[in-house]
Amino acid sequence: MKEIDEDEDDAKLPQGVKNYITPGGFRRMQAELEQLWKVERPVLVSTIAWAASNGDRSENGDYIYGKKRLREVDRRVRFLRKRLEKAEVVDPALRKDCEQVFFGATVTVCRDDGIESTYAIVGVDEMDMARNHISWMSPLARALIKLHEGDVARLQTPSGTVELEIVRISYQSLEH
Repeated sequence: MKEIDEDEDDAKLPQGVKNYITPGGFRRMQAELEQLWKVERPVLVSTIAWAASNGDRSENGDYIYGKKRLREVDRRVRFLRKRLEKAEVVDPALRKDCEQVFFGATVTVCRDDGIESTYAIVGVDEMDMARNHISWMSPLARALIKLHEGDVARLQTPSGTVELEIVRISYQSLEH
């Protein structure tokens, strides 16, 4: 589990910005919250209570580790509850015949060197570079938003400007 500072919530979403998320991302976050709250946390509380009953807590590894892990779980639970409360679920599969890039789009681009890549534009809490799911707030997504097939996006990178031609735009369920 990734440890998250409580202030990280504010760092990812600027004030007044909606927390867009796909239905699949929303369900994954709900499942994680349920697992932490209903399964992992009760086991930790039970272990801590047992360890505390053994006497001296200063050198009790079960107690010390349990308390530390409980703080991590509670921090993640608070984060997930805040994010789910603020979430605005947008189903890309309902957008069907849209010819412009918006949240939820799966976009195939061709770089100026001929290499094609496909990206899905998702919420900040569901980005996953291994699956080419990028946050709608990322520089790449912001360069693509509102463009049409055939349009060219210019993306400023540390090594210079890269031109990306939009080859294909689709809207589909992003459940996997």
